[in-house]
Amino acid sequence: MSACVFGHPKITLPLRLFVKESRDSSEPASDSLEEVYREQIMDAMKIESERRIHETHDPDEIARLEALSLVELTKSDNPDLVPALMARLGPVRAALDGHGGGLVVTESRVENTTIGDCLSLIIDLDGACVSCGAAPGTLQGIQDDLLMDPEVIEVRFNSGMLEWFDELQREFVLKHGGVTFV
Repeated sequence: MSACVFGHPKITLPLRLFVKESRDSSEPASDSLEEVYREQIMDAMKIESERRIHETHDPDEIARLEALSLVELTKSDNPDLVPALMARLGPVRAALDGHGGGLVVTESRVENTTIGDCLSLIIDLDGACVSCGAAPGTLQGIQDDLLMDPEVIEVRFNSGMLEWFDELQREFVLKHGGVTFV
């Protein structure tokens, strides 16, 4: 059995399904099987994406970029801001890299909060990620990964991106995308 990775039909991973007995007998077997399967798919995707990222990017450079303060990069208008943001992305980075896409920072604003200076971002995508059918998932993955950084308090997306989609796609991403456009 294999699974399509990042919507790419040529890239497959072998999957092995191991089912653990449910500790809670009230939980339906199909729900626990679905959860086990989902977790294994996510683990396989994470392993594959990390492999791809380390094949195409120097791990020492990724570590250097991850150690940089996003707030300080923004304050100094440093060109390492986008690479540092990319270094903070998880599996979605492999999808961006694999499809020739990347982040474009439309606006970055340092905000003084009770926990210190934090970053509010408005992001756009470029490359082949423009108008990709997987864009809603990509956007949510970018948002979720960046919000894991303690210096990032807000991630929104440029509303101009909505023009990439036809009416049905636009309606879907606005209703179910889990991201904010400005």
